[in-house]
Amino acid sequence: MAIDSYARAMLQGETRSLLTRLALVKPFALQESMLPAAALLPDAQTAIDRFLIVGRRDLRLRLQSYLQWLQHPSSDEVTVEQAQRRFTILKLKFNIVLLQFDMFSDVITQRSENETGVWLSGLDVVAADSLALPDYYKSPPIICYLDRDVGAAIRRARTRVPGGGENPVAIVRVPRERMVGIGVASSLVHEVGHQAAALLDLVASLRTTLQSLQRGAGERLMAWQIWERWISEIIADFWSVARVGVASTLGLIGVVSLPRAFVFRLNVDDPHPMPWIRVKLSAAMGDSLYPHPQWRRVSALWDSYYPPTGLTQQISDLLGMLLATMPGFVSLLLNHRPKALRGRSLVEVLEISQRQPRQLGALYQSWLSDPSQLYRASPSLVFAVIGQARADGRLTPETESTLLTKLLTYWALRATVNMSEICATAPGMRQAA
Repeated sequence: MAIDSYARAMLQGETRSLLTRLALVKPFALQESMLPAAALLPDAQTAIDRFLIVGRRDLRLRLQSYLQWLQHPSSDEVTVEQAQRRFTILKLKFNIVLLQFDMFSDVITQRSENETGVWLSGLDVVAADSLALPDYYKSPPIICYLDRDVGAAIRRARTRVPGGGENPVAIVRVPRERMVGIGVASSLVHEVGHQAAALLDLVASLRTTLQSLQRGAGERLMAWQIWERWISEIIADFWSVARVGVASTLGLIGVVSLPRAFVFRLNVDDPHPMPWIRVKLSAAMGDSLYPHPQWRRVSALWDSYYPPTGLTQQISDLLGMLLATMPGFVSLLLNHRPKALRGRSLVEVLEISQRQPRQLGALYQSWLSDPSQLYRASPSLVFAVIGQARADGRLTPETESTLLTKLLTYWALRATVNMSEICATAPGMRQAA
C-alpha cells in the first residue's frame, strides 16, 4: 500500500517531534551546575561534548533528510510499511543518542553533590598523574565517579560505546565505600593500569611471552596457563603497586577480604586471579620493586587471615604450583620490554627509585615539618607516602581521611585555578583586556 496523506502526515509529525526533543538535549557545559572546582578538566569536558554534539548533528541531518524524502515524489514509490521501517531505524538512533548522553550524565551529575563533586575532581587529577607516561603515549582525558559496587571498574578511552562510536574519555567507577581513605588509591590506580596497559599493548605482548614459556613448562604447565589467563588484571595490579606502593596491596586486601569460600575459589572463566593468590602476588611484586621486610609481614598477615589449610587436593596442588612459579613470573613482569617502550622495561619507565619504602618514610617525616612540600608533590607520590605512613603505623585512619579530603580539594582547586590562569593569559583574553 502506497503512502497516503494520513500516513505521511503521521510520519512527518513523529519525525518533527524527534527533532524537537533532540533540540532540548543541551551540551553539559550549558546545563550541569556545579562548583568550578568540581567541574571536569577542560579536555575531558570538551571531548565529551564534542562526541555527543557529533552524534546529535548526525541524527538531526538524518531526520531532516527523512522529512525531505517524505515530501519528495520518490516517496510515493514505497509502501507505508517501508516508510515506517525507515522511521523506526531513526527512532532507534535517537534512543542511542540519549543512551550515550545518559552514560556521561550519570557521571557528571555527581559533580553537583556537596563535597563529593570536588573530591571527584581531585581524583581526576590523581588518575591523570597515575596514567601519565608522556614519553611513550598521549594520555586520554580521564574522569571518575562513585558507585555502590564493591569493586572499581573502567570504561577505557578509545573503546566502543553502546550504540557505536569511540569513547572520548576514560571513565573510572570508584566504590563509594572507599571514600575517603588510602584504599581509594589502590582501586583507582588499578583501573588506570588497565588504560595504560591498553595504550602500551601490554596484555598482548605479555601473553605472547607467556605462551612461549608454556612449551617447556612441563608439570607446571597449568600454572603458566593460569598466569596467562589472569594477565590483564595482574598487569593492572602491577601498575598500582608501582605507582602507590604498599597502599596498593593494603587496599587490595580491603577489597578481597571476603568469606573464605570466595577467597579460595577458582573460576577459570574469571580474568581476576583467585583472591588469595592475588594478594600474595601483589606482595611479591612489591617486594621485587621495593625490597623491604614489610612485604613479608603483609603476606604473613594475609596467611593469618586465610590460612591455606583444609583445601581440596586440587586447589592445594594448584596453589603450590602458582607459588613455585611466582618468582619467575614476577621477574618476567619487571623485565618485560614491550615494543611500545622502545627497548626499555616497565621498571625503567615507572620511576621505581622514587618510591622505595625508606624514601617514602623520609618524605613523610620531611612533610611533617614542612607541609607545603606535600602540596607541591605529584598526587600519586603523595598517596604512596601516605600509604607507607599508614602501613608503618605513623598515621591514624582518622588523620589519614582528614588529610586526603584536604588534598583532593586542593588538587581540584589547583587544577581549576591553573586553567583559569591559562584562559586569562591567552592572547584573545589579553587583547580583550
